[in-house]
Amino acid sequence: MGGLAAIAREAGFTVTGCDAGVYPPMSDQLAALGIELVEGFEVAQLETLSSPPDLFVVGNVVSRARQSDGSPKFPLMEHILDEGLPYTSGPAWLREHVLRDRHVLAVAGTHGKTTTSAMLTWVLMAAGLEPGFLIGGVPLNFGVSARLGAHAPQEKRPYFVIEADEYDTAFFDKRSKFVHYAPRTAILNNLEFDHADIFDNLAAIERQFAHLLRTIPSSGRVVVEANNDALKRVMEQGLYCSADTFGVADADWQAHGNDSRFDVFHQGTQVGTVEWKLTGAHNQRNALACIAAANHIGIPAATACEALGRFENVRRRMELRGRVSTPTGDIHVIDDFAHHPTAIKTTVLGLRQQLDRAGTAARILAVFEPRSNTMKTGAMKDLLPASLSDVEMAFCFTQGLSWDAKTVLAPLGERAVCEDQIDALVTQVCENAQPNDRILCMSNGGFSGVHDRLLTQLKKRFTPEA
Repeated sequence: MGGLAAIAREAGFTVTGCDAGVYPPMSDQLAALGIELVEGFEVAQLETLSSPPDLFVVGNVVSRARQSDGSPKFPLMEHILDEGLPYTSGPAWLREHVLRDRHVLAVAGTHGKTTTSAMLTWVLMAAGLEPGFLIGGVPLNFGVSARLGAHAPQEKRPYFVIEADEYDTAFFDKRSKFVHYAPRTAILNNLEFDHADIFDNLAAIERQFAHLLRTIPSSGRVVVEANNDALKRVMEQGLYCSADTFGVADADWQAHGNDSRFDVFHQGTQVGTVEWKLTGAHNQRNALACIAAANHIGIPAATACEALGRFENVRRRMELRGRVSTPTGDIHVIDDFAHHPTAIKTTVLGLRQQLDRAGTAARILAVFEPRSNTMKTGAMKDLLPASLSDVEMAFCFTQGLSWDAKTVLAPLGERAVCEDQIDALVTQVCENAQPNDRILCMSNGGFSGVHDRLLTQLKKRFTPEA
């Protein structure tokens, strides 16, 4: 919604908004754009506006829920309904005002949407296409999460890259957001169960992905991971355009080499080489999907590979938040958005491979917050021990969980530490930290400012003179 607000502002609309607990980098981006953000959902905020809004664009955090005392959790929404004021959803507004006359490149999947969307946008920019984009993070190459993009000549549709989320659209529209986007190029990066608060099972998510395929014109293209059983079932429900596969040995697009330097092959012919800073086999697959999608709109694979060599990743994706110097090696505090067990596992494995290649005998301390609705319900809790098997210690922030983290993480033995207070968690991490450690913090939220807390306390322990 913050990115959508930025696009609306760039398109000439006057934009204000309200939310609760907004944290960086989005809060910083909104402030830099001069978009007023009101904390909370009270009706009184309308009194501060110079004129009544023409339209309320409602995000999917808003619901008809009630507080324990019976009062509405979102009184502004109740006022909108009572007064018959005009409202719509974010995806519907975007389709009507921005995407209708564009060639939309949509990136869908359980994991990697933000990073792959940022890669694809960067490749289009490097090719001189000036795309619009809406990404659920802040790419380091261009510093903002959304942009309207250049207007193309009348005979050509301008390009727009969008992170295509399967989460529901709004309380009044339970379809997945991506059904509104009508892409001409679509990446289906992977698919497994997530969003347990919205979907009963994996089949329900597959059905939404099948709906997405029905919106792609016959001249379009789907770029799909080749070895994902759920995506195979989606494709079997109906495919109405051409398809490219990526990933495994018999896929159209393949990578040969390690995750930091690999050759790209298309149908058996080498078409380029990627040499970059990113880590992990998951990012290698993201790159293949990006190259294949760019190829659909005429960007040569070699051009895409060269651009990816200059891709700087996205904020909160393996982002180094700070170092603490010690006589025998720096301690690194790293921030990452991983929150699903699969993403946690691939993120840890990518870091481990990077350390191995560098010949660094560094430990990985995982500090994670099961914050997503799926994780809070415990739907994926049994996968956590395996996802953390490659770390030396795992520190779990248990506040707000409905399940017993100590019991779930028991297979890790003494390597697992659970705390329900952030200060206690930080203390435990700092007491166990050693020179040269990589402290990997993983959460899809602000994590109570754990990164700065860790850096402050680590400095006190290892550099007391500071």
